[in-house]
Amino acid sequence: MNQMGAKNMISHSFRIAWKDLLEVFRNRMGLVLLILMPIFMMVMVGYIYPSDNSMSDVTVALVNEDVGYGGYTNASSTLTAILENTSNSIDWMSLTTASSFDEVRDMIQRGDVDAGIIISSDFSSSIMNGQQGTITLVTDQSNLQMSSLLQSVLQEVFDQLGTMLAQQNVQSLGVDPSNALAVVQPYNVQTEGAIEGTFTYFDFVAPGIIAMTVMMSVMTGLPAAISEERESGTLDGMMVAPISRLSVILGKTLAQIARGLLQGLIIIVIAVALFGVTIHGSILLVFALLLLCVFSFVGLGIVLTSFTKDQETAVMLMTTIMFPMMFLSGVFFPVEQMPWYMQSLSNCLPLTYVANALRKVMVLGADISMITTELAILIGFGTVMIAIAVPVFKRAMTQ
Repeated sequence: MNQMGAKNMISHSFRIAWKDLLEVFRNRMGLVLLILMPIFMMVMVGYIYPSDNSMSDVTVALVNEDVGYGGYTNASSTLTAILENTSNSIDWMSLTTASSFDEVRDMIQRGDVDAGIIISSDFSSSIMNGQQGTITLVTDQSNLQMSSLLQSVLQEVFDQLGTMLAQQNVQSLGVDPSNALAVVQPYNVQTEGAIEGTFTYFDFVAPGIIAMTVMMSVMTGLPAAISEERESGTLDGMMVAPISRLSVILGKTLAQIARGLLQGLIIIVIAVALFGVTIHGSILLVFALLLLCVFSFVGLGIVLTSFTKDQETAVMLMTTIMFPMMFLSGVFFPVEQMPWYMQSLSNCLPLTYVANALRKVMVLGADISMITTELAILIGFGTVMIAIAVPVFKRAMTQ
């Protein structure tokens, strides 16, 4: 291809891209949805995971079955008082009383409480005889995530109470009070993150939501950009015009890049301005990854759209591909929590590498040398898909 031919191809590509973008701006409903979709996605997810502790209005039933020791129930009374003070000091948990395990179970089944705490009948006698007092946590198995989180919080409370009691017992043996904690807990475990600052689950979700939204923008835009024009006959007009098939593909690609980057920019602005997400890495690298995300999915979208005869079928096929990809790429849940065979499937999905790379840059402040694997896979996948898309698109247009 000579210099004049290359210049014409580029010019034609930009004109086709501009035509597609004008159609988007002329369709008022489509333009509104183009802007509202990323706003809706980010706001919805952002308010689901707004802070470190997403629990609120949690009610716990307390059952004290302790019969005492020699007429005294000091151990359980002290524990009950501390639990009541704890519930009064935090705004997300409230205590109510129950008489037995059966009542607690009935209250959980009715939805009146979220969990239960049962102090055993031999609690005081066990403590007074130097044995462990038994405390039973009754959880709601219908909500495993909330049950696990609540169990973790209550376990931490009981660990702290147990440490306080052990310190008092050690001091009663004549040990220096300043050394009592070291006797009870010989190890002082501290946690320090790789990056300074306080992070929430939303910081984990936000990069994946950005990648997912850009993918959806590209994959849902292509059926309208190709199948609809083929049905209306405008694509045939471009095919008979003195422009190359590659110019048509490049023009469609440029239009989808503009759509994807616009929605990616909207999400980033919302995440930073509304939910306080901090981008610890390079903002230019973030946009470069968004551009690479569009590049990776445009070829795949063109290939899938070329195999369909109408827009409705193309949309259904795109949805079938996107839906499992959203849940298997680590957007909402860590891939490490999946079974090994699902992890293997996740490693075959391009969205996994986009989400991982964005998460490394935005949360961990990684530079380009730290995401070379993700970059290589995305560039390779996008190049292969574009290489397949060109002949497939040409063949589809001649049928």
